[in-house]
Amino acid sequence: MRKTTTIALLATALVALGCGAGATDDAGSSGGGDAAEDKPAKTAKIGQAARDGKFEFTVKSAKCGVSKVGSDLLGAKAQGQFCLITVNVKNIGKEPQTLIDSSQKAYDADGTEYSTDSAAAIYANEDQQTLFNEINPGNQVTGVLVFDIPKKVKLTKLELHDSPFSGGVEVALS
Repeated sequence: MRKTTTIALLATALVALGCGAGATDDAGSSGGGDAAEDKPAKTAKIGQAARDGKFEFTVKSAKCGVSKVGSDLLGAKAQGQFCLITVNVKNIGKEPQTLIDSSQKAYDADGTEYSTDSAAAIYANEDQQTLFNEINPGNQVTGVLVFDIPKKVKLTKLELHDSPFSGGVEVALS
């Protein structure tokens, strides 16, 4: 079951990328540049909105130390510990945009990068279908990003992206 689900998620991500869902406002630029594009991104905190491309992200909460997500029958067990990051994502662009969880990154104090666990995210988001769904302009979704990190590691920041090719925006977790 888990292998099939992971393959389905990867196929969905590839289709989304192939359909241009990964395009950002920057990609269509004719070289004139926007003043906002030239400035380094300001680091947001939990509860503050942060923008990257066509998405406005607001991290609502971060909970680490979780050993399992899902139910007793269907779920995922962490290799180390799960960090569950609840995030609200609003499409501030003029076209539909697909939220891809694998474009989101987490970092510890040493700068070690961690990727999301898409299979575990299915169980952490049982009531919400936010991952890999297209978000229309003006609409927003709230969901949980799941990171499987070593037990003694503490995440210090996130790097959130509207697509795999965008510059991203940082959100401090501590």
